[in-house]
Amino acid sequence: MNAPAHDVPDVQYSTSQLKVIQYVGLQPGVRLIVLGAVHGNETCGTRAIERITREIDAGELTIVRGSVSFVPVTNPLAYSRGHRAGDRNLNRNLRVTATPQDFEDHIANRLCPLLDAHDVLLDLHSFHTASEAFAMLGPQDNDGPLEPFARATQEEAFALRLGVRRIVEGWLDTYARGVAHRVARAEAAGTNIDSARQQQLNTDPAYGVGTTEYMRSRGGCAITLECGQHEDPAAPDLAWRAIRNTLAHFRLIDAPDPAPVAQPEVLRLHDVIDRLHPGDTLAREWRSFDKVAAGERIGTRHDGTPVLAEEAGYVVFPNPGALAGQEWFYLARGSGRFGERA
Repeated sequence: MNAPAHDVPDVQYSTSQLKVIQYVGLQPGVRLIVLGAVHGNETCGTRAIERITREIDAGELTIVRGSVSFVPVTNPLAYSRGHRAGDRNLNRNLRVTATPQDFEDHIANRLCPLLDAHDVLLDLHSFHTASEAFAMLGPQDNDGPLEPFARATQEEAFALRLGVRRIVEGWLDTYARGVAHRVARAEAAGTNIDSARQQQLNTDPAYGVGTTEYMRSRGGCAITLECGQHEDPAAPDLAWRAIRNTLAHFRLIDAPDPAPVAQPEVLRLHDVIDRLHPGDTLAREWRSFDKVAAGERIGTRHDGTPVLAEEAGYVVFPNPGALAGQEWFYLARGSGRFGERA
């Protein structure tokens, strides 16, 4: 994909800096941060942030409590190219490093301290194939080693007010499973997993840590909102409404708390399947959350081996153009997370 055709062509984003727009209310309150274009070809958040900041500047909205920081383009290199990533995926292996090796490392060294200075994160994304928008939720409260957390109730209330009925959990657990698959393949092939930068990243135990996981690790709460397909003209409007709802829910503006979604559909990711060869093909044009039956063929490896569903469930984030060694699709099943509320 070439550089995106922007709705606001006079707005430029330099690859030499990270643009942050902040509004601070005069009364104490929540410190919110909203990110757009963590992936450069996912521009609905950028458009929504540009729109909401114009409204604040015009006096149509006023931040009266706490503060909100907007980062309209979180990965300017990827954005300038109209690609998902610059040198690598910014939303994996997100951490501060004393020895940055790529553009995303330099961004992380600025982004992580910025996240540290906030309480709540809304990260706005889109996805490859057409499907319904959804919110990615963190874990339930726990003190386990993978993703200890103590703000699940607050995060659930946040997710229910973003204007989408579908909520998905299980992100970091699934990534840990994916890393285990990759390490096992590398060991079986006798591959030195540190021999290449991408292989090193893909098999890193922290591979699944992106913006929201990092935010939770620092004591905050965070939601990734997948606003629809990349080119869906409705996605920027959905992202804009989600920002407005978030500002109201956390009382940064004087507006009623939005009503929570009454009957959310809650699903849990449980596995990620990598594309291992450029000749690996999907069995059909899957869309996110298409149902799959137990034993149904999802794809075929380049040598003819079928890739079958082990159980009935859902295909999520299918990417027929995934690079070899990268995520091809995810699998999800129903979740009882919200109990009677679901």
